[in-house]
Amino acid sequence: MAQVQADVPRFAPEALADFKRKDGAADGLQVGTEFEISILGPWNGCVRVTEVSATHFEFITLEGHPEAGRIRFETHYLDERPDVLRFEIRSRARSRDGLVAFAYNTIGVGKRVQEETWKEFCRRVAAASGGQALGDVVVETLTHTENSGPNEHERHS
Repeated sequence: MAQVQADVPRFAPEALADFKRKDGAADGLQVGTEFEISILGPWNGCVRVTEVSATHFEFITLEGHPEAGRIRFETHYLDERPDVLRFEIRSRARSRDGLVAFAYNTIGVGKRVQEETWKEFCRRVAAASGGQALGDVVVETLTHTENSGPNEHERHS
């Protein structure tokens, strides 16, 4: 996690989501650090760090980002296998407007780009860890419609 926090852009696939530090310290993450993300297609946006600890950090999307929500990057040991460290990305977001929802949900372009971005991010973290991945990256998408607002979805990688 320390390596990821020290250089978030290194773990993101530049062709899909190119992270550029906007504000904050030159090294590492601090609450308030901002990144501008050039996302494949017309989906650029900014995020701000809202939490940082030894085992996780979290971004919140800023005005103009294609989604409204937050994304958390976390490591933890598995209860059933205390010798196994898991890296997980959890996103809870909704599309910022109808056009983004159409591209994300109906056409599926945004969803595929986002899934590939976070899969590759996870693969790069696994490679940098010095360990080995125990399997393929798993993506789980839960769509909430009742009492959660339009087009809200939660993803886990």
